[in-house]
Amino acid sequence: MARIAVIGAGMGAMAAAARLAVAGHRVTVYERSGTYGGALGVLERDGFAFDTGPGLVQLPAVWRDLFLKTGREPLEECVGLVPVSPASRHLFADGTAVALPDASRAGVVSALETALGGGAGERWGDFLSRARDAWDRSRRPLLEEPLWSDWRVLERDPYPAPRRRALLRTRQASTIAEIGAWELAEPRLAALLSWYVLAYGLDPRHAPGGAALLPYMEQTFGTWYVEGGLRELARAVHDRCRKRRVEFVFDTEVASIEVRDGRAAGIVLADGTAVEADHVVAGADVAAALAGRDLWADDDVRPRGPGLPGRFTVLLALRGAAGDGVAHRSVVHSPDPAAEAAAVFGGRLADRPTVTVLRPRDPRTRPDDGHEAVTLTATVTGPGTGPDWTDKALRERYAEVLIDTAAADPDLGGPAALRERLLWHEVLTPAETGTVPPPALAGPGGRWLHPSNTTRLPGLHLVGGRAHPGGGLPHAGMSGALVAGLIVEGPGFQGSR
Repeated sequence: MARIAVIGAGMGAMAAAARLAVAGHRVTVYERSGTYGGALGVLERDGFAFDTGPGLVQLPAVWRDLFLKTGREPLEECVGLVPVSPASRHLFADGTAVALPDASRAGVVSALETALGGGAGERWGDFLSRARDAWDRSRRPLLEEPLWSDWRVLERDPYPAPRRRALLRTRQASTIAEIGAWELAEPRLAALLSWYVLAYGLDPRHAPGGAALLPYMEQTFGTWYVEGGLRELARAVHDRCRKRRVEFVFDTEVASIEVRDGRAAGIVLADGTAVEADHVVAGADVAAALAGRDLWADDDVRPRGPGLPGRFTVLLALRGAAGDGVAHRSVVHSPDPAAEAAAVFGGRLADRPTVTVLRPRDPRTRPDDGHEAVTLTATVTGPGTGPDWTDKALRERYAEVLIDTAAADPDLGGPAALRERLLWHEVLTPAETGTVPPPALAGPGGRWLHPSNTTRLPGLHLVGGRAHPGGGLPHAGMSGALVAGLIVEGPGFQGSR
């Protein structure tokens, strides 16, 4: 039985803790805040309840596997997992609207052709076929296996962009923006693709074609809602950890990692308490805790520097029930996705952001059937690189931008009707919720990879969105599985089977 200290109680860290406890290890999680779940927070007020992080989940099979491997109760006995249908409704700048069905490529193609015409559905279908190739080529190394020591083989973009003759040369898309312009060749399809990758914290102007696996993943495997909100998934994972005798110590900050005989030998808490451990699993930035010790050699994938985007969120408490047939998720697209991306990644506020509207028809999120809880989100510049997200006036001004943008959706009744229904609103910015680490992708220079779960310091492992395989709930769950496998089976561990 090894003693394992886990830094942070995020979803990836808890996934690792549960698996390690089932393997017979003594696991203690140290969390500097007063609760668990990382980004999966909740805000409750006057009988309303809102997710403060992601509101939907993809690839729930990752979490099903965690519950299968750590106990008798399957995931569906611990949370209510509901497929979202339609998966999303999109309102484009020209007023065109289209509802995309859940987990149905043929249905998506048909819906796009009916709404957009001109062969748009067929072009999207052809794009999904190429995206499937990218998924097949990169699924295992980017999601199910530890980062290869020879990670440079992942510098090749797995997306099979077709070669096209243009004037006197052959042209081939190498970025998501180029795929939208050259292959989809329809501004609304390009906006749809841009939204998929921007929501994951990626710049469509530079993200490699391999990011096409993100819309493929959602449109193939579906989108899901957890009854009561995604905080319920965090609660269920925490409960599973406790049932497997994982100990949690909250309101406790780790000041440093103890290094002895060239390996991690424990942690030191902010109050000076030393805790010995055979392994340390870090679900947070460990640079400060190691007092400048460099964990990476020159040829290693290094952590992302500053500049990651965040989310601007407005929580609306509304009087009146949602009408029949209201989509759970609607997206009001920016009229200029390129300008939006330039603002987000240039340290500015987009004048006309793309706004995602979540309207769960869930009685657990509202005081009664005469009210509705609605969440508006937009991807924005992250903390410390642009706007002062602590500026109250700025926060309120930009909240009004999101509210006005969302109100363009006829399902919300227009600006006057929406404001008439509004009881109160709360604003969350990257100052409170941090950055959006993107998922790992193959591509030139390895710029979209994350550091390995193992480090140059024996006994220290990394888990969560800032380590392989990157950000997103499925990726967080897989990072926990990979770290547990590497500790239990050793460096020969080859990944999930």
